[in-house]
Amino acid sequence: MKKNTKMIFCCQGCGYQTPKWMGKCPDCGRWHTFVEEAQTSKPIQGARLTLSSSQTKPVPIDSIELEDEYRLLTDIREFDRVLGGGLVPGTLVLIGGDPGIGKSTLVLQALDGLATRGHKVLYISGEESIKQIRMRSKRLSAASHDLLVVSEIDIDSILSIIESTMPDVLVIDSIQTMFSPDLSSAPGSVSQVRESAVQLMLMAKKTSIPTLLVGHVTKDGAIAGPRLLEHMVDTVLYFEGDRNHVFRILRAVKNRFGSTNEIGVFEMNEKGLEEVVNPSAVFLSERPVNTPGSVVTSSMEGTRPILVELQALVGSTNFGTPRRTVLGLDQNRVALLVAVMEKKLGMNLMGHDIFMNVAGGVKVDEPAIDMGIVSAIASSFLDKPVSDATLVLGEVGLTGEVRAVSHIETRVNETKKMGFSRCLVPESNLKRMTEVKGIDVIGVKAVSEVIEILF
Repeated sequence: MKKNTKMIFCCQGCGYQTPKWMGKCPDCGRWHTFVEEAQTSKPIQGARLTLSSSQTKPVPIDSIELEDEYRLLTDIREFDRVLGGGLVPGTLVLIGGDPGIGKSTLVLQALDGLATRGHKVLYISGEESIKQIRMRSKRLSAASHDLLVVSEIDIDSILSIIESTMPDVLVIDSIQTMFSPDLSSAPGSVSQVRESAVQLMLMAKKTSIPTLLVGHVTKDGAIAGPRLLEHMVDTVLYFEGDRNHVFRILRAVKNRFGSTNEIGVFEMNEKGLEEVVNPSAVFLSERPVNTPGSVVTSSMEGTRPILVELQALVGSTNFGTPRRTVLGLDQNRVALLVAVMEKKLGMNLMGHDIFMNVAGGVKVDEPAIDMGIVSAIASSFLDKPVSDATLVLGEVGLTGEVRAVSHIETRVNETKKMGFSRCLVPESNLKRMTEVKGIDVIGVKAVSEVIEILF
């Protein structure tokens, strides 16, 4: 072994390094994640690129000239909106999601949309051959002449291909399959992922080529590899959804060039991913009529209100401790609201099992849906349905008061557009909002008033 090389143990979950093997990582707490890797003292190519491309002389910030913001559109409106309006030149986007959720399908369709606009795009796959990519593109009807594909995992060869091709947009599928010959560790290890990401980041900033990196996720749902990977990129997108459902949700958890509150809704079919223009209509399309435990509320996802159906089932328990099963909602928030209902409404829920679900497989985490949760549980407990034309909104406090929510006029207008005739909102919101014709808006102060009006 060379003198400038020594062996270390590196955690494959977080990148923590130690000279000796350990069963449990002291940083991330995972077990049996340490792998022996060779650490060399020879400077890697990424470090040399950093020194050569750095600014040698500081300049005043107000002396830097700004150009008009230019973004590349992919012709997938949901994707462009989550990105903040399109791809910014030189941006580095990381897309993560469960296996088989549709990450490769999404980026291939996005590249085809860019290619049809006349942009030269390059798709580099480390998991599929070019014939396999062609078979998938045929199914997706993505066969533009400007869509270039190649199968390669050597990062040095990839940089050479990029330099000779100079595409307008680049996709790496996936970052965990890339490796650098300068490192002796296997592809997918923390050091290989980190080095490959650094090389691609320097390339993207130097050439202003928007680069999309597809990343694997662990069983905990986090993107595999070092946490540094998410800090390094400009945008982190998560592709969520249950493979048993047809709907997929693209959510931004980090975005330097846009909002992190926007989501994109897609429907998976035999021809790939199809964007859902009106998610509210889709989520409410199979809503049961006059059924206890079903309530509609409004959730803001970025600048767009989405109407979702909350379902609750309350039944007597056969165990000493009642069950609380919650899907798509914050379980601690539901437990808090159940305690408020017992104290302020006198409902004896301690001896009942409570099951809650958000129809359509979407996840909602916003205080404005508190009143919808309370109404759904009360409807199932009392076995009385809530009117199909009624929507409820409001945050519920520990003393039973209903607090104001944001974007109330936007929510009410979406409620009216979807055909609802009555909307229960916090009274403090009602005093500040302008009148909306065509819908009966009722202000409430406490959860007791909500129960009296609904039942």
